Amino acid sequence: MNLEKILSISGKPGLFALKVQTRTGFIAESLLDGKKITVGLKVNVSLLTEISIYTIDAEKPLTEVMRNIAIKEDNGPAISHKEDNAKLVAYFTEILPDYDSERVYPSDIKKVMNWYNLLQSKGLVSKEEPIIENAEEVKASVVEEVAAEKTKTPAKKVKAKKE
Repeated sequence: MNLEKILSISGKPGLFALKVQTRTGFIAESLLDGKKITVGLKVNVSLLTEISIYTIDAEKPLTEVMRNIAIKEDNGPAISHKEDNAKLVAYFTEILPDYDSERVYPSDIKKVMNWYNLLQSKGLVSKEEPIIENAEEVKASVVEEVAAEKTKTPAKKVKAKKE
C-alpha cells in the first residue's frame, strides 16, 4: 500500500494524488474524477501517511488501519460510509478494537470508510505489509519541499536610477 503522495485537501471532496510541485503550490489529480486542480500553499493539505487514529494507548497510523480493513475484506470493498452510525462503529471496532471512542467520532469513521473504498477501487490498498525503502527520507523530502515553497517570497524588481 503506497499512500505517500495521496492527499486530503480541506474543503474538497475525495482524495487527490500529488502530481507536480510548482512555485506557488502544487498540482493534484482527483481520484474521484481524474480532474487536475492547482492548490495554493495556504490551503490545508494532509498526506494520508501523516494521519493517525486515536487508540486507548497511542495513535495508529491510517495506513495500518487501511491494511486491517484490507485483511478483513480480503482486498475487497468495505461497508459503505453511508451506513448508520451504529453499524459503522461496530465494523470499526472489529477493525481496530482499541480505538478511542471518545476522540474518534462517527464522522471520522465515515471518512476512513469512504477513503478506503475510494483507494480500494483504484487498487491502492493492499493487505500486504508495505515495503518502503526510505520511508523517512521520502517523508522528510516532501515536508521540506512544502516548507521551502511556503517560505519563498517573490523577488522584488529594483529599477536602477539613471544618474
